[in-house]
Amino acid sequence: MRINLEKCIGCMECIPYCPARAIIATGSKCAVDEQRCFECYTCLTSGICPVDALEKVPLKWPRILRHIFSSVTMAHKWTGIDGRGTAEMKTNDVTGRYRHGEVGFTVDVGRPGVGTTFEDVEKISLAVAKVGVEFEQMNPVTKLMTDKTTGKLRDDIKRERLLSCILEFKTKDSKAVSVINALMDVSKSVNTVFSVGCISRCRPDGTIPVKTMLEEAGIFYRPNGKINIGLGRPLAP
Repeated sequence: MRINLEKCIGCMECIPYCPARAIIATGSKCAVDEQRCFECYTCLTSGICPVDALEKVPLKWPRILRHIFSSVTMAHKWTGIDGRGTAEMKTNDVTGRYRHGEVGFTVDVGRPGVGTTFEDVEKISLAVAKVGVEFEQMNPVTKLMTDKTTGKLRDDIKRERLLSCILEFKTKDSKAVSVINALMDVSKSVNTVFSVGCISRCRPDGTIPVKTMLEEAGIFYRPNGKINIGLGRPLAP
């Protein structure tokens, strides 16, 4: 994103609309700090500029990733899925991604309004991979890994900034608390924020395995209302 200085009248109206805080005042004009810009186009789509001074610029690899991950309306060409992750954690009754004896995780990095870099995302993926996790193959971040067993990302994308992204993976019940401990440790070394979601299938008696694990480990959690009620096709045992 850039600001056409010939059109800009220095009204500063666009500055509050930038989630990356990349639009700055430069004397009587405004300019975009390209290093901070997420290429999310929020400023442009807001229609706030009275003289249409906000302009898109051609985005090449790897900078194009900033826009792809910062726009929830653009499908990732390597997965065909819009947004930052997949929907299967919410439709497990149909997909059967998470089986009994497994705990699924989502790590939502950069939200709300903080942003992140792939360098910090890699720190998180490396940390959980050491515990022993299986990264979701259709997740767009997984597609950028050069080694899905270690969680290592491509070197050429590390400096790219994005509004947010989601890591998705699963592990055995016995490793769930170790994964959370690894996330707590790595949170001290990343320059961003992230939230963690745990996905667990209910037992036939209605109990939730991961809930018991978290309580026994003294880990705070907030129950979420996205509960599958079995309206999809039957799952294999």
